[in-house]
Amino acid sequence: MKTSGFSYVIGFDDFPFARHHRGSVGVVGVVYNGLRLEGVLSGQVWRDGRNSTAVLVRLVQHSKFYPSLQLVMLQGIALGGFNVVDIQALSQSLSLPVLVVSRRKPNLGAIEAALQKVRGGKQKWALMQKAGAPEPVAGVYVQRVGLTPEQADRVIRRFAVHSSIPEPLRAAHLIAGGLATGQSRARP
Repeated sequence: MKTSGFSYVIGFDDFPFARHHRGSVGVVGVVYNGLRLEGVLSGQVWRDGRNSTAVLVRLVQHSKFYPSLQLVMLQGIALGGFNVVDIQALSQSLSLPVLVVSRRKPNLGAIEAALQKVRGGKQKWALMQKAGAPEPVAGVYVQRVGLTPEQADRVIRRFAVHSSIPEPLRAAHLIAGGLATGQSRARP
């Protein structure tokens, strides 16, 4: 697994969508080399579906950035509502560490209750549990595969320039919002 330095990273976030929306939801990946924006990837996942891990693997592996990437960041463990990413499978498939970042500590009780109403909710809840409990690191909460808490702390502090959220995730959020609604919202 590539782990030296963590300067070449990709951050993923999903498009905002209306509560009643069904079908596909856009996903944006933003590649950074240090603090320089290198490129953007985009794809689609199913709202509350089960294809997020496969979509991310395909997007990364088929990109020109893959050979240089050292880390994958996610803005939360699910995309498109409850399309939960299997972060262990993502890490293993890409041979890259994965860092999930959340601004606030997720309310796991509320998430578990909500998943009971979603098709495949038990399996999705199992994936969330398999990812481990969110840990406080550098002012945010993280779940991680392939890197230590100290490495996660260094990555977040290095890339969190304008907020507590690392720039690759902040940029992915802004781009996704701008593409979906015509203008971005300020806060991821």
